[in-house]
Amino acid sequence: MTAPEAAPTAALHGVLLTLSYDGAPFCGYAKQTNGRTVAGELEGAIQTVDPRASSTRGVSRTDSGVHARGQLVAFDSTRDIDSRGWVLALNQELPQEIAVVRAARTEPSFEPRRCVLQKTYTYRLLESRTREPLLDRLAWRVPYRLNQLAMQTAAAELQGEHDFRAFRGAADQREETVRHIFRIDVTPATHDPRVTELTVTGNKFLYNMLRIIAGTLVDIGRGHRKPDAFTRAFASGLRKDLGVTAPPHGLVLESVELTTAGTNAWPSATGA
Repeated sequence: MTAPEAAPTAALHGVLLTLSYDGAPFCGYAKQTNGRTVAGELEGAIQTVDPRASSTRGVSRTDSGVHARGQLVAFDSTRDIDSRGWVLALNQELPQEIAVVRAARTEPSFEPRRCVLQKTYTYRLLESRTREPLLDRLAWRVPYRLNQLAMQTAAAELQGEHDFRAFRGAADQREETVRHIFRIDVTPATHDPRVTELTVTGNKFLYNMLRIIAGTLVDIGRGHRKPDAFTRAFASGLRKDLGVTAPPHGLVLESVELTTAGTNAWPSATGA
């Protein structure tokens, strides 16, 4: 008896999404069993469009409450849908807090995390003694004046390649803690001088690293910590030599730049 022929395997089409989201309602990007997550909502939307699609592969596991404008997420689909079609179809299924702002074709099984050249984050501080309903959701409100010049001078010590083992939360037990910060700026926001923007570009970051930097800079800016705090922490490697961990809602993943190998995976694609 002749064995039946196997059903043909559906061709896979790689898709790379750029996501923007308000992280406040979510327990972070990565899927969890005990809370609502960005990845969980996104995969639910993808499954509605293609039930045979793969799991998602995100670039950054943003923490609970952290926002994003430029999160990159790849997945594989059995449906050959153009970029505009993916943007429209997924946004119809996603909650209001999440939006696909761009979609591109890529190779199946493309792993964007392996092609990251640099990431840029912004942490926003609001100097105000009273609540600001339109800003409090996206900035850490501090009820005192900050010395931006002192903060910028201290932040300059972070540029370059350093061992950032003191700049991480207790949950981060990675042995390799050397990171390279390409650029760090402390500037007043153009739209509101009460808002200070800490913008950091680096090759990769440790758990809570940016929020620890922000918390320490606030201590320096209000005169509660010496300007050489970062230099001391590099020498000691001790978390106690730095300031508080700033709250998550002031942090935004602005953009992710891929290496040439990563961008060559989708050279002809266009967003919607």
